[in-house]
Amino acid sequence: MLQRVFVDANVFCSSTLRDWTCLLRLRTDGMFQLHTTEDVLAETVRMLHRKYPELPGGAVTRLRAAVLGAIDELVEDFDATVPYAGQDPDDRHVHAAAEACRAHVLLTEDQGFTPTDAANYEVYRCDDFFLLVDDSAPGAARDVVRQQAHYWSARPDAKRRGLADALRDAGCPQFAARVESHLRVLAGEARRRSTAGRR
Repeated sequence: MLQRVFVDANVFCSSTLRDWTCLLRLRTDGMFQLHTTEDVLAETVRMLHRKYPELPGGAVTRLRAAVLGAIDELVEDFDATVPYAGQDPDDRHVHAAAEACRAHVLLTEDQGFTPTDAANYEVYRCDDFFLLVDDSAPGAARDVVRQQAHYWSARPDAKRRGLADALRDAGCPQFAARVESHLRVLAGEARRRSTAGRR
């Protein structure tokens, strides 16, 4: 069944989590959809400006365009008066929008997010969600690892900080270990191709 995933601002605010979420969505077409709201996008921009006060406007414009290009639905309306049992009133709009789009999953890094007992979605952190995707579609996940490894190898800090390190830094240690396993398989495939090419 196609899973509807509502994405919170703290996922979009992290370039690592955002990239993996969007790339896995694009590579596993038909497994899950991504949904969010203008409120979440505005919160993402606020978080980015707090984290990077000198961030140029063009970077924000490009980020927003990239997110809009990867999501399946920008939820336009929701009832913010729906029952909400969470401790943080700032999370009410996230809960309400997740309910409005009939989400199966709320993807957030907010450790304190508490939905109501009657919520129609489950709360997932990125580490657990990425593992779930890898369990269901390991070939697609490996394709994203290949794509990400190519991108990371061209970065100036590639020798100092690798693909798995970035995932650990973003709070995904289990998925980082899974990515390292994929990288070992890909390295073995590359060696076999190289050996076969010299024969």
